[in-house]
Amino acid sequence: MTTTRIETLSLSDGRELRVTIAEPDSAVRGGLVVLHEARGMTAGVRSLVSSLAAEGWLAIAPHLYDEDRVHGDDIRDRVSKLSGDRLLADTDVAFVWLGQQGVSADRMGVVGFDIGGTVAMVVAASRAIGAAVTVQGPGILEPLSDGLPALVDVASDLSCPWLGIYRDDDSEEVSKLRDAVISSETASDLVRFDVSSDEAWSRALNWFDAHMR
Repeated sequence: MTTTRIETLSLSDGRELRVTIAEPDSAVRGGLVVLHEARGMTAGVRSLVSSLAAEGWLAIAPHLYDEDRVHGDDIRDRVSKLSGDRLLADTDVAFVWLGQQGVSADRMGVVGFDIGGTVAMVVAASRAIGAAVTVQGPGILEPLSDGLPALVDVASDLSCPWLGIYRDDDSEEVSKLRDAVISSETASDLVRFDVSSDEAWSRALNWFDAHMR
């Protein structure tokens, strides 16, 4: 498995942002910003960063919380305080870092899980990058926090190819999100199946392959 490392990057507002990075052993196909789940930078997220690097992607995961992990009631508290402006600033720093490594904007993508999936769609509606993938992103009809929009409200603003991966259930919210993304002017798709399946992983990788060449 490709090893990961942690670096600290400086932000324009004076903050410092820790990021987990993994680099491919072979030629770089492009760069992916990985956005973590509500619990923070878990072992699973680090494993994903490593797996993406093994597939040839230069992967960087911003630590969106001041601490790596949160537990119990602290999770809801952290999520309720998420700031869209701060999250976009953090992802922008990751994109700048990818650019410094020689990755062009059309070969940059973002993938997020849980709250990271929510942020990934907000990024896809705000930044001109190669592609984006959201896995089980909440906050579809009601915002996760006062600082974030509901996903249905940004669906028509998608500025890069976006793929949504959600569980195969009868969620009315997910159906409304699917209807909303149809109005966007870029390639978009929303699929439903077991998000832990190999098929979901392959679908995400194929999306980046198709739109980031």
